[in-house]
Amino acid sequence: MVSLGDFIYIIGGQVCYKEKVHVNDDSAEFLDEGIKVVPNVLRYNIRTNQWFNCAPLGVARYDFACTVCDNKIYVACGKSKVASARGISSAELYDPDLDTWTTLPNLHILRYKCIGVTWKGKVYIVGGFAERENSDMTMPSIVERSSAEVLDTQARKWELITGMWQLDVPPNQIVAVNDTLFSSGDCLNAWKGHVEAYDGQFWNEVDGSRKRSLSTLEYNYENWPLNQRLYLTMAPIGNKLFFLAGYRVGDGEPARTTSVVHVFDTSATVDAWKSFEPMELEGERELCSHCCVVQLSSP
Repeated sequence: MVSLGDFIYIIGGQVCYKEKVHVNDDSAEFLDEGIKVVPNVLRYNIRTNQWFNCAPLGVARYDFACTVCDNKIYVACGKSKVASARGISSAELYDPDLDTWTTLPNLHILRYKCIGVTWKGKVYIVGGFAERENSDMTMPSIVERSSAEVLDTQARKWELITGMWQLDVPPNQIVAVNDTLFSSGDCLNAWKGHVEAYDGQFWNEVDGSRKRSLSTLEYNYENWPLNQRLYLTMAPIGNKLFFLAGYRVGDGEPARTTSVVHVFDTSATVDAWKSFEPMELEGERELCSHCCVVQLSSP
């Protein structure tokens, strides 16, 4: 999911189909009929509250990287089959004015669960479960998993960069704020206890960013009965990083979900963290994608 102008785009992914099955005269159940990887692209207009179908991806995919650069949407890598153990290396470019997808050159390395981010005017595809196409898969290499690839959007050519992520576990999210990249964890541990910034060579802990937990608010909410974390996603607005964390509350039924928003000011020297009041919802919620930010233009 990405935003562009007044629109939010939902791109590709997996769809789980359910079929209504008769149980008895008084009830019925819905059973999963399988999961399918789809190329579908939907566009939501924030102003008019309307959904539209867009041109589909050239390659159906999920767990792929996606970012916006120069008012174009770039997608790369991911998986094209549910049962596949390997990623793909293909990439595509979407032009919203023409409603068309254009095939880009393949990346050097097969990847999935990689991250797409636009940094200093260039498209970066970072990390992921990665391997070279001719790999025998017996020895997964940290060299591939910690690498990134950067696209020259004019020449449409990928350049391989080694060691940009520095871990063999894919990042959870990477976002850009004022030409600096920030991350808070990886796909196995979305919150490492602090925010890290990339200086062009290494990821370093940001001063004042250490926070014991994103599961609770400080002070009055310290003893909340929060259990399993359902999701954690991060979005940049201006100089600030907004963290939305969702937790299942209590052990009873029906399930309840509490969402908490924390804000970290990357430009602050003291008291950089701020927390908003929590919001409780009925049912157990989950995210289909990381969140995105929509900056509405003037009417």
